[in-house]
Order: sequence, then C-alpha cells, then structure tokens
Amino acid sequence: MKNRNAKTNHNHRTDTGPMFDSIAPHYDFLNHLLSFGIDRSWRKKAIREISLIDPHPAKILDVATGTGDLAITALKLCPGHITGIDISKKMLEIGREKIRKKRLNNRIEFLECDSQNICFNENTFDVAMVAFGVRNFSDPLKGLSEMFRVLKNEGIIMVLEFSKPERFPFKQIYNFYFLKILPLIGRIVSKSDHAYRYLPESVMQFPDNEQFIALLEEAGFKSVKQKRLTGGVAGIYTGLKL
Repeated sequence: MKNRNAKTNHNHRTDTGPMFDSIAPHYDFLNHLLSFGIDRSWRKKAIREISLIDPHPAKILDVATGTGDLAITALKLCPGHITGIDISKKMLEIGREKIRKKRLNNRIEFLECDSQNICFNENTFDVAMVAFGVRNFSDPLKGLSEMFRVLKNEGIIMVLEFSKPERFPFKQIYNFYFLKILPLIGRIVSKSDHAYRYLPESVMQFPDNEQFIALLEEAGFKSVKQKRLTGGVAGIYTGLKL
C-alpha cells in the first residue's frame, strides 16, 4: 500500500526543501516566538475541528509535517496510526528525535515524500491534514488533489494556514510585524535571510479565505468550511471527499 512512487518522488521536490533544511534546527523555536506561542493553540483548535466530524479516525496523514508538531497534537484524537510526510530531511530528523524521546514510535512514522506526489495509494487515509504547508507547494491545487486522492470516501481534509486580516487597525499592525519585524528576528536567530523573507512573501501571495475555499472545491472537496482565528491571522479549512 505504501511507496506507490517512492523511488521517483524526489524528482518532484520543490525548491523549498533545501531552505527548510537550513532553518530546521531553529524552526520550532521561531514558530513559537514569532507567533507569541499562539501556534500551539491554533493546532489544538485545528485538531478539534477534525474531531467534530470524526471523533476517532484510524489513519491520519500529516502532509508537510515539518518537525511533527501537528501529528503529535493529533495523537489524542487518533486511536490508530499517524504518518507524517515532508521533503526536508533535516525537519524529519528532528521530528523522529521528538517521537523517540516521547516513546511514540509505534504511533507516528515520518517519511520523506513530496506533498505534490504523495507516495501512497488512493483511498488509504481517513484524514489528510496540513498546517502552514500548502502555501509552500509550487502547485497548491496539485497538492490538494493528491490529498483528495489518498483519502477514503467520506475522508476529511483539514488545512491550517496563515491568512491576511482585513480590518483596521489589525491589518496595519499585522502587516508591519509580518513584513518588518518577523524577517528581522528570523534572520538574527536562524542566520537565514532568504527563509524569513520567503515566509511573509509566501503568505502575502497565498490565495486565502474565499479563494482558498474555491481551490479546495476545485480539488474535489465538498462541504468546505472555514473558521478564522485571531482576527483573521490564520484560518482552519475543512472539507469532505464524498
């Protein structure tokens, strides 16, 4: 069932893999610092949205898992098995060390696999989820369509992603922080100028809110819903494969 195209998926790596490898040692620290720790509560709320649809999904796929924070958060929901995939070897190494220390190796596995060419057969998972990863896809529709493909019938997609607040003065404060302060802190801590210029640029270019709902529907999902978080800074999107 696994490794549908594991031998070839590296040919489809996006150009963000080496960049995320370079910031992997600082990734978790900066996520918590730059979001004032709110990213933890966002993940919990995202998992709660899944549980409202299916309280006990047996098999979950965490796409663009990074260092595995969302997968670990989902353990309380999932009685079965969680698979995290990512193209960054360094991120996955850190994720594997996390689950080793927590003794969760029998519950979570991490695989190097391209989110736009997922190395599993169709109709494999009850849930496909992704946090802060879709905006890094070179082709978001392709990635969402792949998640649709590997889901079972009546399977759930959940996407947690940054969005752009629209109301004054939150919009202005957010833009100043995101475009000026965040890249500066990120550059100082991670020593990567490109990575933390890329982050706000990718968010600003990302099709959020109604545009992203339309993208999910184009990928085939039904009953698509959005829950906005923290004044519109982020959003939780859910949908079904019917």
